[in-house]
Amino acid sequence: MYEAYYGLQAKPFQLSPDPSFFFGSKGHKRAMSYLEYGLHQGEGFIIVTGEIGAGKTTLVRHMLRKLPADKIVAAHLVSTQLDSDDILRMVAAAFGLPGIEGNKVAVLRRIEDFLRECASKQQRVLLVVDEAQNLAAKAVEELRMLSNFQVGEKPLLQSFLLGQPEFRDTLRGEDLLQLRQRVIASYHLGAMDEAETRAYIEYRLQTAGWQRGVLFTDDAHRAIYQFSRGIPRMINTLCDRLLLMGFLDELQQITGTQVELVIDDMRQEMAFVDPEEAIKPVGGPTRVAANTQLAIELFEERLNKIEDSVSNVLKLSRQILDLASVRRIMEEKH
Repeated sequence: MYEAYYGLQAKPFQLSPDPSFFFGSKGHKRAMSYLEYGLHQGEGFIIVTGEIGAGKTTLVRHMLRKLPADKIVAAHLVSTQLDSDDILRMVAAAFGLPGIEGNKVAVLRRIEDFLRECASKQQRVLLVVDEAQNLAAKAVEELRMLSNFQVGEKPLLQSFLLGQPEFRDTLRGEDLLQLRQRVIASYHLGAMDEAETRAYIEYRLQTAGWQRGVLFTDDAHRAIYQFSRGIPRMINTLCDRLLLMGFLDELQQITGTQVELVIDDMRQEMAFVDPEEAIKPVGGPTRVAANTQLAIELFEERLNKIEDSVSNVLKLSRQILDLASVRRIMEEKH
């Protein structure tokens, strides 16, 4: 709702992953290099882990956009709590395969037929599994079994596994030794530093069409970094809120003082968990990560409701002004 006020063609800090806003920080460029190396190898597993909101999904979607559709058949699977049978059906569904209602053997045969059909067309098949930390060890082993399908010495399927840091604990299990032996590259995607955080903000604004000089002052950038700790999703959450405030208060520039005011408001909201508090090891890293994810989702829901409410108020105000104009015209005529 603030796009027109700031002369933007799109929301620069939307929370859903958008590959058109991909920013190549040092970490993201390095992770992309690992993905491209894996593609060049054409076999095995590539593992990319990172904290919640680090940009793993955006990274992969950016990579998928660059792939030649006639040479590589790719599927992006976002996993949930799946058992070994369900993961195979989800893989088949991700590739759009019909006839997956049978037993496990039938599903495996359908997937193998699909892989061989692609190989006959000189097409490589790539499976991207997001949120891999939700998979049980047996489900991960099923993915490893799919990598056994070959034509001669050529593997028919390559897999990229993306997950939060705890996914590494799953991979260390004794029952996943064979999968670890097939990992050809692994990378952990960390947060950005302060300079990259500033460049990230400016890049997204420019990509969205910003052309009016300095929007965030130097102290505003420092405050944003100190709060977000360089995590892209937290940067987006805060900056989106700042632009909404700027629109409502008719601001042409946002300072550090205004950033602190918005941060204070966010900290007072019941659904919000401060990143500084989230990193404390209370309840273990898995519990903390889950709480932070829930908090972000609840906050996003509250922000959407605020935007809807403000939009309704503005609409009502325009209607009142229009009615007043009509009455004034009628009075002038009489």
